[in-house]
Amino acid sequence: MFTGIVEELGSVASLDGPRLTLRAERVLTDVTEGASIAVNGCCLTVVEWGTDWWRADVSDETFARTSLGSLRVGDPVNLERPVRLEDRLGGHLVQGHVDGVGTVDEPAPDLRVRAPRALLRYVVEKGSITVDGVSLTVVDVLDDAFTVAVIPHTAQVTTLGHRSPGDAVNLEVDVVAKYVERLLGGYAPAGTEHTGDVDVVVDADAEVPGGT
Repeated sequence: MFTGIVEELGSVASLDGPRLTLRAERVLTDVTEGASIAVNGCCLTVVEWGTDWWRADVSDETFARTSLGSLRVGDPVNLERPVRLEDRLGGHLVQGHVDGVGTVDEPAPDLRVRAPRALLRYVVEKGSITVDGVSLTVVDVLDDAFTVAVIPHTAQVTTLGHRSPGDAVNLEVDVVAKYVERLLGGYAPAGTEHTGDVDVVVDADAEVPGGT
């Protein structure tokens, strides 16, 4: 579990088939074999490391569902270690499980990202969303996109300051919204499609799980 607060801006050292090697320093101070590190919001497992580098194996599924396959040597990447129980939760709860890939329409500071409609139903004004592993607050939700305000510090210490129109970015929506939809979906009328804003009709006599 992560918080979406990027610890370090690393870079791609090499990409050899499924094996990704990254340059880093700060996130390696307490690294162990099998440890998790989020790369542009995608949770990867450390299989090897040295003084200023670490290596992970990336599955075909991960390449297919994220923007990691488009990385090139020298590209900057956002890095974050998992949250510890004693840490402050400065962002929001992030799993490091990318839900989809969006496209930058407008760069920072007024970042606008075009997103799949299937994900936009989980995005709400002033809610949280993760873009390339960065926890951000949604400013506005549009028909096919959302906007966020990127402060100068965030633009400087993350990849968001390097993104241009047309660039792909990893997106992870708030997992709480997905669980709520899943739980309430059983009470929706038969044939209801879960697209856009859904009005869920609940039978007043129905037994609610966990209710009294």
